[in-house]
Amino acid sequence: MISSPIYDCKNQAVVIGDIVRIVTLNPQFIKSFPEDERILIESMIGQFFKIIALDEDGYPCVVREWHDERGQLQTHVIGLDSEEMEKV
Repeated sequence: MISSPIYDCKNQAVVIGDIVRIVTLNPQFIKSFPEDERILIESMIGQFFKIIALDEDGYPCVVREWHDERGQLQTHVIGLDSEEMEKV
């Protein structure tokens, strides 16, 4: 199966394993999280992440990990639109 190329906000092709900087996130997406998690999602903007996979719709995915107040590991895997990422 041949898939279409995926591009970042500067029209650079990106593939699994590439490092991208999140340049923006959709405000509606951020609001979809519980209030105490929103700050963690918003803090992803400006940070660098490795593309770990493509989701079922073909969006490149990155993962954010942190420990909650009980020390439990928490993760969020998010798929990014082209305008939300820049390849570095």
